Amino acid sequence: MSPSLRRKGERPQHHDRRWAALAVLMLPVLLIAVDNTVLSFALPAISGDLEPTGPQLLWIVDIYSLVLAGLLVPMGSLGDRIGRRRILLIGSTGFAVISLAAAFAPSAEWLIAARAAMGLFGSVLMPATLSLIRNIFVDPQERRRAIAIWAAGFSGGAALGPIVGGFLLEHFSWGSVFLLAVPVLIPLLVFAPMLVPESKDPSPNPIDLIGIVLVMATMTPLVYGIKTFASDGLRGDVVVGLVVAVVAGFAFVRRQLRRPDPMLDVRLFTNSAFSGAVLANLLSVFSLVGFLYFISQHLQLISGKTPLQAGIVLIPGLAATVISGLAVVPVVRRFTPAQVVSGGLALNAVGFGIVTIAGPAGSDLGLITAFVILGAGIGAAETISNDVILSAVPAHKAGAASAISETAYETGAVLGTAVLGSILNAAYSSHLTIPAGIPDDARAAAQETLGGATEVASHVGGDAGAQLLESARSAFDSGVALTSGIGVVLMILAAAMSLRTLRKAES
Repeated sequence: MSPSLRRKGERPQHHDRRWAALAVLMLPVLLIAVDNTVLSFALPAISGDLEPTGPQLLWIVDIYSLVLAGLLVPMGSLGDRIGRRRILLIGSTGFAVISLAAAFAPSAEWLIAARAAMGLFGSVLMPATLSLIRNIFVDPQERRRAIAIWAAGFSGGAALGPIVGGFLLEHFSWGSVFLLAVPVLIPLLVFAPMLVPESKDPSPNPIDLIGIVLVMATMTPLVYGIKTFASDGLRGDVVVGLVVAVVAGFAFVRRQLRRPDPMLDVRLFTNSAFSGAVLANLLSVFSLVGFLYFISQHLQLISGKTPLQAGIVLIPGLAATVISGLAVVPVVRRFTPAQVVSGGLALNAVGFGIVTIAGPAGSDLGLITAFVILGAGIGAAETISNDVILSAVPAHKAGAASAISETAYETGAVLGTAVLGSILNAAYSSHLTIPAGIPDDARAAAQETLGGATEVASHVGGDAGAQLLESARSAFDSGVALTSGIGVVLMILAAAMSLRTLRKAES
């Protein structure tokens, strides 16, 4: 560590317990990953119980990441100011309490509100984990290994989520998946004060309330505009939303450039390696969430698997993400970050390409193979892009840098569902043929989602129900083929971008 950082009080504490501290910090990471994966598998059950519309179903998924993405930067700066361990404990407590409220949601609107509150406390919780790792592990090689473990925690949680969640969904109501937060966060609240050293910025920036409002005014209408445009076309409210997002985003950047103590140092993005790593991070998660959105529904509603069986089917792909994230640490000593990240994104393109060429109506083995390849690419790209982001800033600004990384992650999650999910829903609705014999009051539900059509078909029964189910499955798979083709193009462009922008990143 440099002398300048020591003068600023950044000397790591409890250095001999850094790996034990990392184990504690992995708990919230696992929880967030489990929560995201479990929710995808719970969507059919939620559709049947709460009867959400298509947009409501997307908002149940999106609102968490939307709120999280909008607040990560200010909450990362707040952690730098008041203490990263302290804000970690605050976020964990709030997340556990709100998870209880989500578990017993009586309506789609209630669940959307609870998910929004979970996003609020998640934004408090998540930047603290990565920024604490940045300050605890000062050796570059050890930090890269710790970040690889941190990134693998997301994949490990995603692998654990379908198994635990599948078991819960087969024996209990869908609300039980949210109760997982309680047993995971209690050990964190007990052991974090003992094992995780407190750290903060000795010269913190003041809280910028106007900046927080501008961030939210940018993210919320942006995602709304993308979601609505994908499903309903270019309407007036879409144009208004996108204009508001552009204006608010411009105002935020201008404000940060003019402030002597900005909440977010936007000048970091003039560093091509930093901005390229942020985009690579975002697009990797975009591909993962978009893929999970359709594969989880396909396995349950078309292949006829139970939630637990569907979760088991996805284990090879999720394991590939974990293994790739850990294996890439020694690989990057021989290859540049640009080569590793662009190679990972190229693998994502191959995964989507398999679905596009073979078609989702093919064997489940084809989907598993595609997911294994995509998972390996995500693991490599995520680990190295996160390391490049954190390495670009001094340790005392780790909270802000971590927040940028997390914002990219969550924005990718939002856009993965909003863009690919909305396009899939639109393609489904346009290709669906509703046969005669389906009651008028059930037609809207069948037209909205595959889960709704499956529920209507089971109630109607007979030839009409069978015809509706066949048409719905065919319409859904046609939408999957379209979104997979879009995924191929996006990932090829992302790989080319990463190869160009990350060339100056240190290996």
